Amino acid sequence: MAGLNKVTVDDINVKGKRVLVRCDFNVPLKDGVITNDNRIVAALPTIKKLISDGGKVILCSHLGKPKNGPEDKFSLAPVAARLSELLGKEVKFAKDDEVVGANAKAAVAAMKDGDVVLLENTRFRKEETKNIEDFSKDLASITDVFVMDAFGSAHRAHCSTAGITDYIKETAVGYLMQKEIQYLGNAVEDPVRPFVAILGGAKVADKLNVISNLLEKCDTLIIGGGMAYTFLKAKGCEVGTSLVDLEKVDYCKEMLEKAEKLGKKLLLPVDTTIAASFPDPIDAAIEVSVVDADKIPADKMGLDIGTKTQALFAEAVKSAKTVVWNGPMGVFENPILAKGTIAVAKALADTDATTIIGGGDSAAAVVQLGFADKMSHISTGGGASLEYLEGKVLPGVAVIAEKK
Repeated sequence: MAGLNKVTVDDINVKGKRVLVRCDFNVPLKDGVITNDNRIVAALPTIKKLISDGGKVILCSHLGKPKNGPEDKFSLAPVAARLSELLGKEVKFAKDDEVVGANAKAAVAAMKDGDVVLLENTRFRKEETKNIEDFSKDLASITDVFVMDAFGSAHRAHCSTAGITDYIKETAVGYLMQKEIQYLGNAVEDPVRPFVAILGGAKVADKLNVISNLLEKCDTLIIGGGMAYTFLKAKGCEVGTSLVDLEKVDYCKEMLEKAEKLGKKLLLPVDTTIAASFPDPIDAAIEVSVVDADKIPADKMGLDIGTKTQALFAEAVKSAKTVVWNGPMGVFENPILAKGTIAVAKALADTDATTIIGGGDSAAAVVQLGFADKMSHISTGGGASLEYLEGKVLPGVAVIAEKK
């Protein structure tokens, strides 16, 4: 999958053409105000390139999960306003509950070269998530070229990510997609070694295939977060009331055996930060202590990696040339239980390796903790990154034309 040979925006001529760009504008809103515009900023290079090349740039995205068709709180109107500010030119918002209804068609018909129009939330059409051809045909009817630049939605075969390509001849990936494919694809398929993969997060079940696939690809696999306790249980350790997926204990035993058979290092916590119960609320002050990973008292739960483990994991990262990290080391939303995640983020910030953060909570943690500018690449897709790391082909990538 590495270095996917896809047509990019640098390979196409869009002058005078209508270009539909699928972006990821699924941004957090509070009372109609955007609280984090990272995803909008990430889309700008592709948009600016198409404007400067004289394309008529039509943008589309979903936002949230509207259940019953159009809802004002899920409108993309605030995104159009923010985009206008960032681009320094008007982004016309085609308010249209049909997404490609009369209003949108009129807005597109009036476009001049270099103009930008943003369509309404694609999920206002129920056909979108079911990939029903009526909506794909509607989207295709207003465009000549399709550019896929929403990596965070590339693992979904929806009308606006995949279905539309059945009715459009010319397709390409945008700069954001290109970067994701380059970093994640190369890391998994053709990494500069030593290659260290770090997995965290709460549940083993969420990462079953990722663990198995990465064991075959990496030199060292580090496991922290809540999922580590199922592995420790599989090794026969007492894990107290820590989060354990009893149905996956045998799977963890298999993975430990697989690592040994393949001659790979699989590092688990050697000590853990414990407390009497999960913090409630999540950021509440909490009394903790650190014990060896095989000595968790029966009435206590592990909520973060301990200090010895922080040093062990940091040491493993030092000599790496490629590091992929997906999932925090503990309950990072709590300052007392964020130390393990901070230690890993710091170790990655200090290394010369290519460092790739695989979306979701680990991306949020790195940004929140102030290490974002020290990483080579922070993926914009949570689920998409995971499926990519599993070795799956993503529908929104597969449908884009190959370079000839």
